[in-house]
Amino acid sequence: MNQPSKTSIIIAWICRIAAAIILLQTLFFKFTAAPESVYIFSKVGLEPWGRIGSGVAELIAAILILIPPTTWLGAGLALCVMLGAIFSHLTVLGIVVMDDGGLLFGLALAVAACSVVLLFLQRQRLPLIGAYL
Repeated sequence: MNQPSKTSIIIAWICRIAAAIILLQTLFFKFTAAPESVYIFSKVGLEPWGRIGSGVAELIAAILILIPPTTWLGAGLALCVMLGAIFSHLTVLGIVVMDDGGLLFGLALAVAACSVVLLFLQRQRLPLIGAYL
């Protein structure tokens, strides 16, 4: 495996920290049943289990992202969760939810982008396909 450049190491850590901070800061709202979270998951028909389940998935993803050997796994999990969130925004919720100015949608896009970058940087670690990339 090739040694990563200093630039790619810095980019990876920026993406790790940004994604983890975004994922972790939303947990308070999900786990305390904040009105915004309850509204969102009620509207998509997944309250309360979808709210709690996505919170647990995001917590696990954030932890895995911050541990270099498991970054690829956390990024993959985060990307899956964020694709679900983005899909929900585009089909059911709308971009703006409860007058947030599109903040939640933007945060989902940011985590998804960071996850894609991390998966690209760690593509050789991916099981089954990593050896071919």
